[in-house]
Amino acid sequence: MTSMRALRQDSANGPEDLHLAPDAPVPVPGPGEILLKVTAAGVNFADVMQTRGTYEDGPEAPYIAGFEAAGEVVAVGEGVTAPAVGDHVVGTGGGAFAEYMVMPAAGAVPVPSGWSDEQAIGLILNWVTALAALKLGRLAAGETVLVQAAAGGVGQAAVRLAKHYGATVVGAASPGKHDVVRSLGADRVLGYGADPGTVDLVLESVGGAAFAVSLAAAKRVTGRVVVYGVAGGEVAITNRDLNFRQQIHVIGLHLGVLIEHAPAIFAELMDELRALIAAGVCVPGTPTAYDLADGPKALAELEARATSGKLVLLP
Repeated sequence: MTSMRALRQDSANGPEDLHLAPDAPVPVPGPGEILLKVTAAGVNFADVMQTRGTYEDGPEAPYIAGFEAAGEVVAVGEGVTAPAVGDHVVGTGGGAFAEYMVMPAAGAVPVPSGWSDEQAIGLILNWVTALAALKLGRLAAGETVLVQAAAGGVGQAAVRLAKHYGATVVGAASPGKHDVVRSLGADRVLGYGADPGTVDLVLESVGGAAFAVSLAAAKRVTGRVVVYGVAGGEVAITNRDLNFRQQIHVIGLHLGVLIEHAPAIFAELMDELRALIAAGVCVPGTPTAYDLADGPKALAELEARATSGKLVLLP
């Protein structure tokens, strides 16, 4: 096969300019890469940002959208010894909203035994991001954690993990999603902007007005805020703030940068993830599925905060 169906972003005007291309060329894996027959592609807020040209170092239109997928390896590039053709993996790479995509072999993780490809979506981007945030945030049993966007893909994983590690969890989410967050084990659930009280650790992915709440909630001197998203808009914190007003630890996290610059930490996170899967803490996902052609609708609903949990596109 030389052509495929794919979702092409034609401008920086948002999801409305994401269109189905019926005859996009099937990519060819280069050295160190694999070609994946996509079974399910994950939808993330970063995809929304990319459609608006606001994602740092994101692709320039026109481009095949998406960067997270699971499926079957159908070809491998030069130098690839694992995974092998026929294996089912989940990972990241450009052009995931398509019938075929290439991704780096080194970042492709086997779909756990007994899981479908669709259930494995989010294993890396959501679960490992949440795990990294808790580890970089030095969570200790008995501490209190505020999880912003607790009903989202990373947020739901973070609530489950924080409870597993012995924390008291406060979740912030939009109205209508509070029961979902409670069902994951959160001790308290608040609306955005509500006062969460004082906490030891904040997992911050919202930005905008919620960022001020996150900073104010962290304990003076020992409180930590791990920032891994800017969904609600960019906000500044200055050296004066940290010196005179905040006195907290602010930690930046981007999973792609962590994988590139701290591979040993990523390997430790993957070992921990495998143990969490074996222990039944990290469980198969139950994502909301859309047909590939409905990708623009999925992104628009995610942008409008009309969804909860993980979203996937099915080619």
